[in-house]
Amino acid sequence: MIVLVSQSKLLASETQLINANLCQLANNTLDYINKSKFYQGTQLVGQNAGVEETPENIIKTLKHICQLQYSKNQIADLKRVFKLQRWQPDLTQAHKIAATTSNPNKRSMLNRIPTDKILLTKYYTKLVDARLTRQNEYQQAIYQLPYDEIALSFEQAEDISNKLTRYKYSRQAVMQGILDKHNLAKPLLWLTEKSLHDVMLQGTAVYKMDNKTLFFNVHRNNGISYDYALNKDQQARYWYFKQVPSIMGYGKDPDHKIPIYPNVTVAGNIKDLGLGRLILLTENTPAGQFQRLVILADEGGAFENNLFQLDLLVGSYKGWSDYHQANKHLPDFVKAEFLTLK
Repeated sequence: MIVLVSQSKLLASETQLINANLCQLANNTLDYINKSKFYQGTQLVGQNAGVEETPENIIKTLKHICQLQYSKNQIADLKRVFKLQRWQPDLTQAHKIAATTSNPNKRSMLNRIPTDKILLTKYYTKLVDARLTRQNEYQQAIYQLPYDEIALSFEQAEDISNKLTRYKYSRQAVMQGILDKHNLAKPLLWLTEKSLHDVMLQGTAVYKMDNKTLFFNVHRNNGISYDYALNKDQQARYWYFKQVPSIMGYGKDPDHKIPIYPNVTVAGNIKDLGLGRLILLTENTPAGQFQRLVILADEGGAFENNLFQLDLLVGSYKGWSDYHQANKHLPDFVKAEFLTLK
């Protein structure tokens, strides 16, 4: 259900810091850390000296989240329990990217990041208008892994990457029909061209049919880096997808990813910040005091060498119009603080 929000009022859920979804996300992240064979310590620790933390402290912090209790004076309560570390944005990199992009809105946003706040973008899972077969305007597909890789683990595929179909073609080549022409991969859903670019950016396609909801999540890509300076329909990166049981976040393979939830999950630079970081976001807005506790449990190509931005998962929408109506009250820039259990 899409909730329409007045610009003059924040939802109660946006001022209540502790909730069941935050607790469950903390447990899901811990489960990934404990069980996933793809886990590596550097992902948890982070590689940026300005925001580094030990794996033990990150794990202790995640374990403590479900013990937190809601009260009216939440920020004061948090300060008694946690050590807070302010995040200062990397404006040098933000301005460098702004100078190279041809998108005026992106350039303006990057140049307006304050010295003491980060850029808070928002992302959503795409409620797709799709078909199971190719027809009419539904001419672009999201594909399963190519047949020459479908039975390979991530590590096995990496060992022979120079031989695989996945690495041979750009998004533009796939859109021109190369996979179908040579029967190289199975199409999962057929979309319009606009929806395809949206799904490639958002990372998840949500398709409702016959009273069922199907989720398709990015699986592996063609190895071409995301270019922050380009618009979404200009990107050469192409993702192959896999059907999954719910919305999934961080992980190298859909079978080993973190189930995530709206309004408590952020995507960001896990390599430098560390998986599972608990972050407090606050900002005074015309709609009221925005404050949110979130966990860094997702990533994306836009966050490589990016220490000025987080991306907040806000739900599932058909497109810009309903997404904007429901989220236009949320701030673009926020104070961000890392929380670690004392």
